[in-house]
Amino acid sequence: MKMFKKLMAVVLALVFALSCVSTVSALSLETDYGTLCNEFVFGEGPVVGDYSIDYRYFSPAKEGDTAKYPLVVWLHGMGDGAEDGKQVAKSEIAYWASDEFQARFQPAGGAYILAARSREEDGKFWDNDLVEPLRAAIEDFVANNNVDTTRIYIGGYSMGGKMTLKMSVAYPEMFAAAFPICPAWSVPEEYVGCLADLPLWLTSSSRDPLVNYYLAVTPTWERIMAASNVAEDCRFSTLTKVCYANGKKTSSSHHAWFSVNYDMFSIENGAYPNMSTVNGLGEEVTLTYPNGMISWLSQFTSDYDGTPVEGMGNLEGGNNTDGMVYFASICDFFNALFNAIKMIFTF
Repeated sequence: MKMFKKLMAVVLALVFALSCVSTVSALSLETDYGTLCNEFVFGEGPVVGDYSIDYRYFSPAKEGDTAKYPLVVWLHGMGDGAEDGKQVAKSEIAYWASDEFQARFQPAGGAYILAARSREEDGKFWDNDLVEPLRAAIEDFVANNNVDTTRIYIGGYSMGGKMTLKMSVAYPEMFAAAFPICPAWSVPEEYVGCLADLPLWLTSSSRDPLVNYYLAVTPTWERIMAASNVAEDCRFSTLTKVCYANGKKTSSSHHAWFSVNYDMFSIENGAYPNMSTVNGLGEEVTLTYPNGMISWLSQFTSDYDGTPVEGMGNLEGGNNTDGMVYFASICDFFNALFNAIKMIFTF
């Protein structure tokens, strides 16, 4: 059994790394994407236990600016955290630093973006022992920047979606809203109550070869909504064929995060390709430009005042297994393996 688990772990890592290969699409924003990436500077949180979390961050604040701005915490997926800066370059989150997207953060007219990095060089893939270091990095950033503590938002994709949910469960008082994307963790029943008052926007593809939409993502959504006190405010966006905002197909249907990184609209500012959205009551939601993900986040505030906490919060001593939900069946496994082999020959 141990040998089988090790073999599965190796195969999972190989398939996942291949699936996450992507290229930045040539979208027509006023500023070149590489220039936007250069706006993100290095930072690092304090050591907690054995680890610290480093990150790249964008600041909307100008010299002498005393205004308070929201903070978006962004968590990458597997394969995008092995080196500094990759967590920004590979996901298109830097578009949120553009003048166009920054202006959508109201009423502040801008937001900090903190793209944290899992320590993949140490074999860490947003594991449980990074929960406290990540929390400490956020607290340290808040203490040293002009952050509006009532407007801290967290989101991420795949294993970063897993960590988004875990952080939201552990410290729901810290976040005003969360946006997990194809999350590689299915929230256990014992934890859904922790998310009862947290607005949540979940995004996934019904054709995802790695995180099964029907057997993992949808049941997670339904469990959370059954316990939610804010279901009307929550959102679930489903993509079929996953494309960039310009309509070009991505290399995998796992790449649902590109819709979020372009704020849920096409490059022509219309409906995003192959996407539908409902709220937590199952009612259809029509997104009207420019009111996408950023405008949705901006609606919500919390009572968080920045006071540091200790421990793993609601995850302390619970059933906080670190297993990631990739393959919900043997069929899913072979489907993902087939896609990986096909991509090898495509390249």
